Amino acid sequence: MWPLLASELSVLFRRRRTAAMLATLAAVPVLIAVAVRLTRSTTPGRGPAFLDRITENGLFVVLTALVLCTPLFLPLTVGVTSGDTVAGEAGQGTLRYLLVAPAGRFRLLLVKYVGAAVFAVAATASVIVAGTVAGLLLFPVGQVPLLSGDVVSPWVAEGRILLVGAYVCVSLLGLSAIGLFISTLTDVPVGAMAATVALAIAAQVLDALPQLAWLHPWLFSHYWLGFADLLRQPIEWGSFGSNALLQLGYLAVFGAFAYGRFATKDVLS
Repeated sequence: MWPLLASELSVLFRRRRTAAMLATLAAVPVLIAVAVRLTRSTTPGRGPAFLDRITENGLFVVLTALVLCTPLFLPLTVGVTSGDTVAGEAGQGTLRYLLVAPAGRFRLLLVKYVGAAVFAVAATASVIVAGTVAGLLLFPVGQVPLLSGDVVSPWVAEGRILLVGAYVCVSLLGLSAIGLFISTLTDVPVGAMAATVALAIAAQVLDALPQLAWLHPWLFSHYWLGFADLLRQPIEWGSFGSNALLQLGYLAVFGAFAYGRFATKDVLS
């Protein structure tokens, strides 16, 4: 299994598409930092959260970028990657050759999911690293005020940012499982990618409708922006736990669906 996983990750991160998506994600915090630096002014209460704090402390560049990327750019790139896992191999005609290896269908499916999850981690890391570097270069960095009113050192704040990054990575696990399942349903990777991204958008639209409040806790996108609780003193772990439990539920359900479909899939015709 490990050689298969190493091969999968090597192929994934050598693709120009993957490099382009990671570069685009890294460009988001850089553009935010440059725009704020050039204008030198932000209106409090307008724009994404933490935007008006950037001029005071460069570490807020990362948090602003995550607020922007989590609902749109990160699901878009993860949807493209997870939707291409199985459908891409089937479309190129290489899936049957992969199954000739003694890894088996379950292991192959597991490797494909792990590859999509690793990409989600890399995508989040690209935003955090680029945002941290841009914030340090363009703005002063000092004591950081938390949402609870407490003030912490830059090192402690960076630790909180890494926790937020872990929260975002966990948030994308359910979407990766959905994309994997959809990818087993078709041999057209573009269709699987589009369907996964469309479901991510639809879930957020449904989550914004107050008439469907009973449905909100069951939507995989419901806790995506709940990482604000990690920026309080003391840390409130309730949203992190609820989000992790929800994503693991989606992983279990759609992982089972994906295996049920892939185990009976005809890859020879």
